[in-house]
Amino acid sequence: MAGRGFGKTRVGAEQVRAWSRTSRYVNLIGPTLDDARDIMVEGESGILAICPKHERPRFVERQLRWPNGCKSLIFTADEPERLRGKQHEKVWAEEVGSWRYAESWDQLQFGLRLGNSPQAVITTTPRPTQIIKQIIADPSCVITRGTSYENVANLAEAFYKSVVRRYEGTRLGRQELNAELLTDNPAALWNRTAIDELRVLVAPKLKRLVIGLDPAVTSREDSAETGIVAAGIGTDDHYYVIADKSLINTPDAWARQAIKLYHDVKADRIIGEVNNGGDMIESLLRNVDPNVSYECVTATRGKMIRAEPVAALYEQGRVHHVGSFPELEDQMCDYDPLTAERSPDRMDALVWAMTKLSDRTGTAILDYYAMQAKAAQAGNAHIFQPPTVQRTDEGLQFPVRT
Repeated sequence: MAGRGFGKTRVGAEQVRAWSRTSRYVNLIGPTLDDARDIMVEGESGILAICPKHERPRFVERQLRWPNGCKSLIFTADEPERLRGKQHEKVWAEEVGSWRYAESWDQLQFGLRLGNSPQAVITTTPRPTQIIKQIIADPSCVITRGTSYENVANLAEAFYKSVVRRYEGTRLGRQELNAELLTDNPAALWNRTAIDELRVLVAPKLKRLVIGLDPAVTSREDSAETGIVAAGIGTDDHYYVIADKSLINTPDAWARQAIKLYHDVKADRIIGEVNNGGDMIESLLRNVDPNVSYECVTATRGKMIRAEPVAALYEQGRVHHVGSFPELEDQMCDYDPLTAERSPDRMDALVWAMTKLSDRTGTAILDYYAMQAKAAQAGNAHIFQPPTVQRTDEGLQFPVRT
């Protein structure tokens, strides 16, 4: 459990290489199939790069075939069902803190039963997720820690200047650089315990599904992310967050990512914030798909004020995450406008999607909080009471106060 750039991937790859000499099955599990291939197998510190020619395995479809007959089957934590019934002698689990489904870890453990000493090596940046807490509480778990600073000699100078120096001393830096397992920020609107209690594995049939888009205009390594989050409202009038495809990339790339998600989940509309980019955002999306259903929104209030009505829906127990979204949940449970070093782009995309889905709910609560804040400045906050909730066929409705 170590910071960015410490050498976690190299540790995992070297351990697999060592195990392959004496074991029959040394399997690999990454957060996604792309991660398993691009980082664990073909990455600069991956298995193919660190093995000498005489020891290097052949990469065939979803497995590595070692010269001595050992096999490494490759799995993704995004597909826990594919792990069901599979057996392992040794396992390398990469970035477990980013796994979407806790069930994947359970299925891994059920299958870790071959040989005299079944073991797993886990390489991850620390996140206080349900899986990580479960693992470190296990008395058979041995934890090795390390910080980004311990490998500075092997890190690019640009990475050190743009990432390490920028975030050292911040809460995000303590997690990503110093590898501290942090608790929630008390100033944040959300907490992980509440999100965990409402988490589900599958969503019911959704009546409406939208994608929140919070675009960035640059694509440098230290640029803001483009938030791309899909959420829907179910037949039970609860809300379900089903995908987070946020990324740092060029405008053309994030437009294609948003359109792909739009079609993959059969969304009704993309909701895009136009404060950064204006009409360019719609133009980029329509260059990819001229028929996309798109609606622009403009941020006229601060992030916390926009987020408060959405946090209120969570407090009512009406919002469920389908699986886990570690990066999104990090932002939700850590964002404090007084100390934040980065814009919470994933959280913003979630807020836009949820506000649109809640229709009158979002608008009414937003108006309520704005009036409450104004009244507080005048010393009259006590005259405002929470708006009356009415259940209708369209879901919850909050009447707008005038």
